[in-house]
Amino acid sequence: MRPRRWDALSAAVVLLFIVPELLPRHGGAAAVAFDVAFAVPLLWRSRWPFPVFLLTAGLAFVQWLTGDRVLGDVALLIAFYTVASREDRRTTLVAAAILQVGVILALAQWFHGAHIRSFVGLTGLVAAAGILGQNIRNRRLLLESLRERAARLENERDQQGRLAAAAERARIARELHDVVAHNLTVMVALSDGAGYVLRDDPGEAERALKTASRTGREALAEMRRLLGVLRDQDGDATTARGPQPGVPEIDTVVEQVRAAGLPVSYRVSAQARGLPEGIQLALYRIVQEALTNTLKHGGPTATAEVELTTTSAEVRLSVIDTGTAPAPASAAVNGHGGAGLRGMRERAALYSGVVEAGPRPQGGWLVAARLPLPPGAPEAPE
Repeated sequence: MRPRRWDALSAAVVLLFIVPELLPRHGGAAAVAFDVAFAVPLLWRSRWPFPVFLLTAGLAFVQWLTGDRVLGDVALLIAFYTVASREDRRTTLVAAAILQVGVILALAQWFHGAHIRSFVGLTGLVAAAGILGQNIRNRRLLLESLRERAARLENERDQQGRLAAAAERARIARELHDVVAHNLTVMVALSDGAGYVLRDDPGEAERALKTASRTGREALAEMRRLLGVLRDQDGDATTARGPQPGVPEIDTVVEQVRAAGLPVSYRVSAQARGLPEGIQLALYRIVQEALTNTLKHGGPTATAEVELTTTSAEVRLSVIDTGTAPAPASAAVNGHGGAGLRGMRERAALYSGVVEAGPRPQGGWLVAARLPLPPGAPEAPE
């Protein structure tokens, strides 16, 4: 029920005491007037608890001065209950002191010969009203704090959801960049090479086009696998999902780049093939992105060296090229200094690793990555 309705109900309860006052040998018109005066301020007790209590206490003092004893005095308890349920403890204690003074005055005026028993009874009513009001106030404050906490937790949950969604979007963008950029670069290089040798060596051009076609099909298959994972949120994907690429699949990347015309030497320690899957995927993507950048920006005479070694504490990867052609202006955004390098660093950071990339003093470009190994990873031989 709304507070205004409770106020009206409490005023109506006080007005009910007018009926006994109309009986013979009761207070008559003065008693009825005091009952109405006590009832009317209660209509605003929820809005102004303490002022209504002071007004009611003032009416009670006027009643005490006139010597009229009425039943509408119960309005004092209702007003005091409202103060205890809505105001702070200090205000409640002030109201209780005022009401207790009224109890003493009432005892002196109307309760001759039964002061002790009447004092205990009236004080008990005052204490009961105050305790009930305080309990209601504490309960309301508890409910408000619970609602505030629930709202805060809901906001935190929504914020965590937004952060998770942003992280997932970044992961998807990184995967799409790695898949599309590498395979399209290889296909473009193979297509250009096939166009150069089409008249002089049709057989070589045919082999280049077949390799480009196979690279395109592999890219489509990987795209379908990735999109299938994105569509399926409940574990009911119909798209076949193969294992994530790792260190063994770096051989395939090297062969694709070699077929596109970039000579690549590749050395890998045997222990690297037994690393955790997540670290293997990060190494695979870093090699893929580094060789893609070399293929795009290294120039026609560039060569590359890929070396992957493990120690007892970390795995080290280096990709060095001998490119001499200056990188285009867009390379700072799309190549070494843009999304590709950012993606490499993000992948390494997932495993507390670091990636350093930049030009070498003797020419070319260097990409170096170090990823710490978790306990139990395969160790390098002495």
